[in-house]
Amino acid sequence: MNIVKTEELSFDYIRRDEDGNVDGIVNAVKDVNLSIRQGDFVAILGHNGSGKSTFAKHLNSLLLPTEGTVWVDGMDTTDEEKLWDIRQTAGMVFQNPDNQIIGTVVEEDVGFGPENMGVPTEEIWIRVEKALKAVGMYEFKDASPNRLSGGQKQRVAIAGIVAMKPKCIVLDEPTAMLDPNGRKEVIKTLHELNENENVTVILITHYMDEVVDADRVIVMDGGSVVMDGTPREIFSDVERLKELRLDVPQVTQLAYELKKNGVPLSDGILTIEELVDAICQL
Repeated sequence: MNIVKTEELSFDYIRRDEDGNVDGIVNAVKDVNLSIRQGDFVAILGHNGSGKSTFAKHLNSLLLPTEGTVWVDGMDTTDEEKLWDIRQTAGMVFQNPDNQIIGTVVEEDVGFGPENMGVPTEEIWIRVEKALKAVGMYEFKDASPNRLSGGQKQRVAIAGIVAMKPKCIVLDEPTAMLDPNGRKEVIKTLHELNENENVTVILITHYMDEVVDADRVIVMDGGSVVMDGTPREIFSDVERLKELRLDVPQVTQLAYELKKNGVPLSDGILTIEELVDAICQL
């Protein structure tokens, strides 16, 4: 079953002058046709201005299509009567967790979403406990968010979404402001939610190592989908990725350079273990 489907999705940003007249139009997303299955872990890559963040905002009805249609769990995002159902189905997490954390105590912040949904108090605290345990932050339930690290804050922000019981979580570069340890914490948490709770994860990132374990990788350029496949399929085409101004995981780059210099290695090596095994078998 598809949790997300887009059909000929296009979106234009309209620039206006000080008098309100149209001064220019930027076509940020162009004729995107995608289907994402429930329970998948999907990564979306693209350089700055590729349209990936604009696309993500359509999945939560933060933006509505200029042309085409977006369905979230079968609901048309332009249907105003379904707005809150859509936002409950597809939760959004952004770059800066400080922009999403509003409570002075961790457990109160996580319970804010369910409370606004009208969830009974007893159920809220059950959800809060489960969500905090799911992201490994239950021991910090009584802490002030101000005392947490960037990675811990982002996990609390994710817990706040999880407590609303979405079927899908859309994350727009959630690790961009984190150090390497914080990034690892957040990505590990997302994979655990995906595997243990069957939550669909749509991760927008520019860190190549974060997508190695994804089920599917989508690459955008100029507002369009230009590559779509498994991580191994995508990273097997190093030259194409470089044309799109994207990097590849360091170990993939190393294997690629070795192959260029005559070492008989396969394409799309993704981990150090794979590279070591391949070299040992030569």
